[in-house]
Amino acid sequence: MTQPSKTPGKCPLCKKAAVPEHAPFCSKGCKDRDLLKWLNDGYSVPGEPVVIPDSEID
Repeated sequence: MTQPSKTPGKCPLCKKAAVPEHAPFCSKGCKDRDLLKWLNDGYSVPGEPVVIPDSEID
């Protein structure tokens, strides 16, 4: 198994150098932007919605 890199790469949002305190992001701002995108369903896989039958809901 490979060890994780000790040096962070680039921020996935703005491509600036990531800092260990906010890894893998460069700042708290980018970290918060990413969280907001998750919370607002900004990351999703396109496709048909899944319908769960009432009999499977507890």
